[in-house]
Amino acid sequence: MKLLGLFAMCVLVGCAGKKPVVEPAAMADSNATVEAPRDSLRAKFLLTIVQQDTATGNATTQELDAVIFSVPGKRYRMELTGPLGIGVASLLWQEEGWQMTFPTEKLYMKGVGYMVGLLNNDALPMVHIHQVADIFDGRLLPEGYEEVAPPEDSTRVEGVIYAREKMGRAFRFAKEGEHVAWISRMGRGGKTETIHFNDFKEFEGVETPSNIIFELDGVKFLEIKIKKIARNKSFSSGTWRLNIPKSFKRVGD
Repeated sequence: MKLLGLFAMCVLVGCAGKKPVVEPAAMADSNATVEAPRDSLRAKFLLTIVQQDTATGNATTQELDAVIFSVPGKRYRMELTGPLGIGVASLLWQEEGWQMTFPTEKLYMKGVGYMVGLLNNDALPMVHIHQVADIFDGRLLPEGYEEVAPPEDSTRVEGVIYAREKMGRAFRFAKEGEHVAWISRMGRGGKTETIHFNDFKEFEGVETPSNIIFELDGVKFLEIKIKKIARNKSFSSGTWRLNIPKSFKRVGD
């Protein structure tokens, strides 16, 4: 299913077709520019999707260029493009709700909350939008987490830090020196979700992993290579609008 590859981005999502319905990077209308929040940023990165064939054990990869426009915790816009700059997917997340379009397939998704995806659908897994966006700002651990006592049985792993998010969800992580090396949680269906952080670099004064690998039960399915991060950016007002043509069909219908 092609949408599995598209949505595995997370963002977390060639093809042939038209460019995205909206292209924030190309909308340089100075009259529409608003004042930049102090914590706004724009990041460019390479997204590699790895799809495993359960029958043969072989893996295929797909590379997409991506850009994210972020006002952390408030709103995000992400654009994915394939070969020749052809638009693959557009995502807009705001506090009141999110929407995502796949222009080449003329499909779209909509929802509310910080989990983006389809509930009870393994082909389009839900992803934590804040967790993904925070990586580009060097925030790798959940805000307000607290460390907890490690288990007293054989599941305890030496050198691993056990913790709990503000909402009570358990996770664990490890460090190499001052840097977080990985973070792991139990996901839907009892599968372990792990994110590895590698090759830390300084982007405009903030140390950030430039290579991020996502695994599910130890199997890699997504890789992000950060190219550039620019902070304190002003975005056009059109960045926060994503039109859905009437001809598009909703995913899951």
